[in-house]
Amino acid sequence: MVLRAWPLEGIGEIRPGADLAAVIVDHLAEPLEDGDVVVVTSKVVSKAAGLATTGDRDSLIDAETDRVVARRGQTRIVRTRSGLTLAAAGIDASNLEAGTVIPLPRDPDGAARDLRSRLEELTGVRLGVIVSDTAGRAWRIGQTDIAIGASGIAPHLSFAGVEDAYGNLLAVTSPAVADEIAGTADLVAGKLDGQPVVVVRGLPVAWLGSDEGAGALIRDDDGDLFGLGARDAVLAATSRGDLPRGFPVADEEDDLLALARAGTDLSLADVTVAADGSLEVRALSEDGAPEAYVEAGALAERLRILARALRREVVIAVVSD
Repeated sequence: MVLRAWPLEGIGEIRPGADLAAVIVDHLAEPLEDGDVVVVTSKVVSKAAGLATTGDRDSLIDAETDRVVARRGQTRIVRTRSGLTLAAAGIDASNLEAGTVIPLPRDPDGAARDLRSRLEELTGVRLGVIVSDTAGRAWRIGQTDIAIGASGIAPHLSFAGVEDAYGNLLAVTSPAVADEIAGTADLVAGKLDGQPVVVVRGLPVAWLGSDEGAGALIRDDDGDLFGLGARDAVLAATSRGDLPRGFPVADEEDDLLALARAGTDLSLADVTVAADGSLEVRALSEDGAPEAYVEAGALAERLRILARALRREVVIAVVSD
């Protein structure tokens, strides 16, 4: 396979209501051909849709969040309403006028389908379209571009049941080709060069024509082994309930005792703060009822688990009168 990839130059600022396909066609250095894949950054798709706003960034993140996955300090990793898991819900303020922020397209696959249809109408050729965005990766430093929307190009391939060159039967190998194409386009366009559209040519014909969008790359909740950050998984577990959407996570200033009591009825246990800052858990029982000591032990254990999850250096002891 020999690939060519090149950015479109001179596109400039995209205004709300712009015919993005027409803008792309007007800036082609050479005509598009059957099988070309056009990679467009999510930012210009959102700009054309008029999604840029001068509203408060945190409020916009809240509006775009389906649930919080993890949080530390001011950094929030969230699952967006379109199913993507991204820092700050993908809300961006770069390459925008000061004070302006912009969310991702509401329906990235739908945006890719609409753009592909319009481009094919204008050019008369069969194309693929990828809407890309920049994302971090768990366990790895740095960011890369991924496909958040796709049309006319397979989001991934399945090699399950295929033998490799050594005769080994492959079971789960599934290259995320849409993400790899998005990453290729990012290398060509550059982050700071103001080139939001890249044409990729030379991909296998078998990859083209897919009706499956980039949403196929998103793991559902049942298949996601890392749906919560470690700290937030503890908070979810101690809440003793189903994980709600928009699950509230703890800040460093949150009251440890309030978190420990959340979802419980440990009324026979009390906590006092000793002079050295340690927490003393005491059973509230005048007649030595065992239930009170069980509750005190349960509350102390919940406090220890939460303190560790929140990285609090707190000594917790069960005391008796």
